Amino acid sequence: MRRPMRPVQPQKDGPPANEDITSADVQLIDAEGENHGTVPTSQAMEMAREAGLDLVAISPNANPPVCKILDLGKFKYAAQKKAAEARKKQKVIEVKEIKLRPNIDKHDYEVKMRSVVKFLEEGDKVKVTMRFRGREMAHQDIGLQLLNKVRDEMEELSKVESSPRSEGRQMVMIIAPR
Repeated sequence: MRRPMRPVQPQKDGPPANEDITSADVQLIDAEGENHGTVPTSQAMEMAREAGLDLVAISPNANPPVCKILDLGKFKYAAQKKAAEARKKQKVIEVKEIKLRPNIDKHDYEVKMRSVVKFLEEGDKVKVTMRFRGREMAHQDIGLQLLNKVRDEMEELSKVESSPRSEGRQMVMIIAPR
């Protein structure tokens, strides 16, 4: 015979409020921001009820917990808006890749460098990959010179995060914006 499932208690989000406050006494701040000192929780709840607002634990880990009389819905909404604004302002740094060959033509090189400058100005890291094919593997020094040239040209815009290193048939360098 199967046991009946126990109902799952809904998980409350946000700070403890009203009946969730278990402490006997609280440090009370009323709706106008005035500090009433340490007050029994029941009295604080009564004051909140009279004001038509909620008693919210602003600092529940303090001794005694600091509680404020305010509108819980407005408080949660403001916190949600603040979090959304913080998310909107943060920039995700991407790693863009530029692929080069050791015998790249002058004009092609300049086009690639314009792309590198654009990526760095947008705040992204750039992975410069030098790919070697066939007999080019015997002339890795040419590829290293080219990567050093890239590094020197981008000196004022970027800093080298990972210096040129060989990975099989390619050589990789990562530069990040200053």
